[in-house]
Amino acid sequence: MSKKSFVPFIIAVLMIASLIAGCAGAGEGDTAAEGGKISVFGAYATPIEEPWDGVIHNALLKAKEEGLIDYTYTEDIGYSGDMERVLREVAEQQKPDLIMGDAFVNEEAVRRVAADYPEIAFAFGSELGPVSPNLAVFDNWIHEPAYLCGMMAGGLTQTNTIGVVAAVPIPEVNRLVNAFIAGVKETNPDAQVLVSFINSFFDPATAKEQALAHIAAGADVLYAERAGVIEAAAEKGVYVFGNMSDQNEIAPEYVITGPVWDMTPTVEYVVSQVKAGTFTSMDLKDFSMMAKGGAYLADFHGNDSKVPAEILATVNARIEEIKNGSFRVPIDEAQPAAVN
Repeated sequence: MSKKSFVPFIIAVLMIASLIAGCAGAGEGDTAAEGGKISVFGAYATPIEEPWDGVIHNALLKAKEEGLIDYTYTEDIGYSGDMERVLREVAEQQKPDLIMGDAFVNEEAVRRVAADYPEIAFAFGSELGPVSPNLAVFDNWIHEPAYLCGMMAGGLTQTNTIGVVAAVPIPEVNRLVNAFIAGVKETNPDAQVLVSFINSFFDPATAKEQALAHIAAGADVLYAERAGVIEAAAEKGVYVFGNMSDQNEIAPEYVITGPVWDMTPTVEYVVSQVKAGTFTSMDLKDFSMMAKGGAYLADFHGNDSKVPAEILATVNARIEEIKNGSFRVPIDEAQPAAVN
């Protein structure tokens, strides 16, 4: 190549390199320079002490510890309009690659902000559907292990009275309670299940009060869909099933097990999509179910010995059937009656 033609050749190469760099996707530009990490912001309506948001937070902390993401968050945002303000400030000032959190009461605010920032991926807990191009949704589809807990509760009760204290009678809560009740009825059709709602997502004092009322009405087994119930069970010496996470340490003698929601499969999938620049607005439901490891029973910590052996054998058989698709736990999102 002559000197005369060499200079234009170099200029052409540099221009092509510049064009390639300019075409890099959001998940492959700045984040690649940081060792492949993406930036994630967590937006939580309640304190992360509340198990629902705590599960999302813990999965994101795990991803941070594994070097997959940079992670910051704001908790206890509430439901008075602050969610929209927080999300807009974060979108403008921090410009994260991904924002995760819970919507529900804040559905309209989350959806408005997502629509205004299509370059940011949003993945939110929601009872509604996804929106193109950038809002994916998920939920705690732990009705399967809730059903299994109901089966065990039916075998544990001596009074044939079981109590449930839940948050608010919305579809995602109703389906857990109804699945638990269905499980009870499979192993003990004669059992009576008492149900009450605290009309809040986090009010341990009220939840404990309602649990004590169930115990006073004869319940000797409880389902703690909300925080505060386990403390009542320990105080009165009755068995209890936790919810969302392994809550055995609260009352080791009385917490048998409980439905666990593990957001790790969901977080890993979403982070990989964002990093690859292939994020899709979709319903992430399947990642929160037992077949994909997003739901399971908490460790028994030795308390499986308290469950009748024949009931435990039936539960173990159901677990395998759920995982291989030969048994489906019914999804019933209607508000359960106070007495079932």
